[in-house]
Amino acid sequence: MSAELFAVQQTPARYALALDQHDYAALESVLTEDASWTFEGGPGPVTGRAAILDFVRGAAAAQTDRRRHHLGTVLVDRMDAGTAVVRAYLMLTSDDGPRLVATGGYTFTLVRDGDSWRIASLTLRLDSAA
Repeated sequence: MSAELFAVQQTPARYALALDQHDYAALESVLTEDASWTFEGGPGPVTGRAAILDFVRGAAAAQTDRRRHHLGTVLVDRMDAGTAVVRAYLMLTSDDGPRLVATGGYTFTLVRDGDSWRIASLTLRLDSAA
């Protein structure tokens, strides 16, 4: 696997880990300043890195459990020198029970920013939720 392909695949993983650990500095580092987050059939879109961080902080503050975003079947659909599109399944779990909270899928559009890749847009489609 090329180093570029590996870096692209790691970007959604860094995003999920930052969400789970409530690591807002790490989440900020993986998003472009003008990133957008669309929830199919839900709120939003949330536009801009600052707005996304505020949204995530608010959601985390309302949680009484610990959540984990498990990304699977991560597929790089397209990739060139400056952009990439990555799709992944989501299984969201909670330590309250433990239980399955939701399943769905993400589509991430990434852009190259210097030596790293950042999320310019992400779309979340839930196909089940508790």
